[in-house]
Amino acid sequence: MTRLDSNKVLLSEKDIPRQWYNIQADMPNPCLPALDPVTASPISPEKLMPIFPKELIEQEVSKERFIDIPDEVRDVYKLWRPTPLYRARFFERLLDTPARIYYKYEGVSPTGSHKPNTAVAQAYYNKKEGVRRLTTETGAGQWGSALSFACSLFGLELEVYMVRVSYEQKPYRKLLMNIWGAKVIPSPSEITEAGRRILAMDPDSPGSLGIAISEAVERAMQSEETKYSLGSVLNHVLMHQTVIGLEAIKQMEVAGDLPEVVIAPFGGGSNFAGISFPFLRLNLSEGKNIRCIAVEPASCPKLTKGEFRYDFGDTAGLTPLLPMYTLGHGFVPPPIHAGGLRYHGAGMLVSQLYRDGLIEAEAVGQLECFEAGVLFAKAEGIVPAPEATHAIAAVIREAKKAREEGKAKTILFNLCGHGHFDMSAYEAYFEGRLKNHRLTEEEIAMSLGKLRTPKIK
Repeated sequence: MTRLDSNKVLLSEKDIPRQWYNIQADMPNPCLPALDPVTASPISPEKLMPIFPKELIEQEVSKERFIDIPDEVRDVYKLWRPTPLYRARFFERLLDTPARIYYKYEGVSPTGSHKPNTAVAQAYYNKKEGVRRLTTETGAGQWGSALSFACSLFGLELEVYMVRVSYEQKPYRKLLMNIWGAKVIPSPSEITEAGRRILAMDPDSPGSLGIAISEAVERAMQSEETKYSLGSVLNHVLMHQTVIGLEAIKQMEVAGDLPEVVIAPFGGGSNFAGISFPFLRLNLSEGKNIRCIAVEPASCPKLTKGEFRYDFGDTAGLTPLLPMYTLGHGFVPPPIHAGGLRYHGAGMLVSQLYRDGLIEAEAVGQLECFEAGVLFAKAEGIVPAPEATHAIAAVIREAKKAREEGKAKTILFNLCGHGHFDMSAYEAYFEGRLKNHRLTEEEIAMSLGKLRTPKIK
């Protein structure tokens, strides 16, 4: 391990984790089982085999604390991992706070975000099983570009259903996927039954991750040579991302510090889980008391305003029923620029941890997020992706509290990606065209009232 200076901590290749951390081994209360949507009984792993490879299904239900990272995956990780940890001293100075602020920067990956950590693993396991083609969805395009990159490395074809509003807002994300050989379709589309049904009801539908998932799953189920790949929500996806937090623990040791607060943006859970789960292990196994805060958009507040119940992971109801905090699988979020966070539900693991009071959640409006992102860029020189600005907004809140209380505290957040492909979002912010979209209690109640899925006592 090498500490280059007072602002940056780098690790060497030998420090890339050799295992992923599986928090299911340490949770005081296990997740409720996923249910078969037809029988409403716990779904068997065999039922998942038409859309996922066997080894990923085994990881999904595993209770082993650590699972080995294949050498082939770790070799690809070496292209950008370990990622740097920075002390944000200029940001601290700008905020006039006694807090010590650190950030783990995942924007150094080939695709500019944390998403390749699981994309590479999923492409590898599918290739190993003899799969020829993958389908997937993407919101803002970080996941789609990550899987496109991974599929190009392992010789897999890829079909990406991109939420229509993001397809139109972020054309360069689409081109990035095209460069790596992926076919990108705006969702909802006329290609699938699910897409045609949505367009028949609303020809101008902006789309949602739930709709795009329905289209991708439907396409995967039509061919034995095709599997489906998801970029968040599922247990194995969240586990793959723990390389972030495992590295961060080592780097904080080098810095001679330990965070009291860990913060990350929250869409379906991969970003938040990636940095927080290894630190939660210190709480669960070593008696530490580290606060872990998931930060979601005020326009899509499933943790802070949703209901914990069984729901589908997609709009058409093709997936198993998952126990999650949800706004309802038919919910279509407003077209905010943080497309990667526009998902109606929270992953099972995060939902159970939140239900048990082991993590916290905050909802932040779009304008506060962009204001935070610009402030951070002025201090540290990195333009954050719109998703990452949610974490920065929460960091600013915590830093202000530290100043008001006159107490130093250590804050760590995940800067999950850069905003180089999101300049149109910043342009809209500077021109005053962005709005805060805050859901009313009536809108949330209406969406949840349409659910016919099992409630949880």
